[in-house]
Amino acid sequence: MKEGYRSGFVTIIGRPNVGKSTLMNHLIGQKIAITSNKAQTTRNRIQTVYTCEEGQIIFLDTPGVNRAKNKLGEYMMSAVDTALSEMDVVLWLVEPTTYIGKGEQAILERLKKVHTPILLIINKTDTVTEEEVVKAIETYSAEYEFDAIIPVSALKNRNTKEVVKTIFKYLPEGPQYYDEDTVTDQPERQIVAEIIREKALRLLEHEVPHGIAVVIDRMKDRPQKNDNGEAGYAGIVDIDATIICERDSHKGIIIGKQGAMLKKIGTQARMDIEKLLDTKVNLKLWVKIKKDWRDSEYLLKNFGFEQRE
Repeated sequence: MKEGYRSGFVTIIGRPNVGKSTLMNHLIGQKIAITSNKAQTTRNRIQTVYTCEEGQIIFLDTPGVNRAKNKLGEYMMSAVDTALSEMDVVLWLVEPTTYIGKGEQAILERLKKVHTPILLIINKTDTVTEEEVVKAIETYSAEYEFDAIIPVSALKNRNTKEVVKTIFKYLPEGPQYYDEDTVTDQPERQIVAEIIREKALRLLEHEVPHGIAVVIDRMKDRPQKNDNGEAGYAGIVDIDATIICERDSHKGIIIGKQGAMLKKIGTQARMDIEKLLDTKVNLKLWVKIKKDWRDSEYLLKNFGFEQRE
């Protein structure tokens, strides 16, 4: 191990829509976690890796902390608690405000039980004045003695390098857990499913609630025989995916008039998937109804939301 090399695990916690996924994507320089203007777009703990000469940071993006209303919500809050208990450093993202609501108070109570360095990241500083940022810092400093407070704009990618620099100050010396080319431990199928779900959430806006999931039914390289009759690769990946919703009315909205909305979701998703896989993609989408799937342990497990011990 290189002398002075630092490595460890960092979790990003915060209320829904505070910008956790956007920040993580900027920190590692690549889009992995999905973002949208809907709450709780992150459902699983997304593990990403940042590697440089100084060391290696393994980020865990957690679901937004919210009150659990169903089994999916319970799963998400369990993922948050598990992430906090395993970390070397915790990043808490908040908005630049002097009002600390019930949601933030609930996070504070969780953090007070954590015996690891906690960095307060005040996000969305591009939306307020410097004076308001200072007041937000004073407000949160009065509530808890943070190891560091860093104002940033994840959307504008402002001051995000300072976050990485500060994290390394608090990480222990350790090994390189992943090779330097690794940016995530998520399977390609799961990332593809998340890309499709992101496009659906963005395009549907407020028309369909958060109750959709995406299942990859098939993802396979298209075979092609060369001039000699030998098996080869056609340079195309065929992907069949199903968008799961909870109601008949939601299915109609997702499909749209004469299939227009589903086609739009597929077109935008395909473009991002092709960038991810660096190849042409043939994407086919279907929509199925699974009523109350968010309260079904069997369906949650089937859709990849397995409870962690």
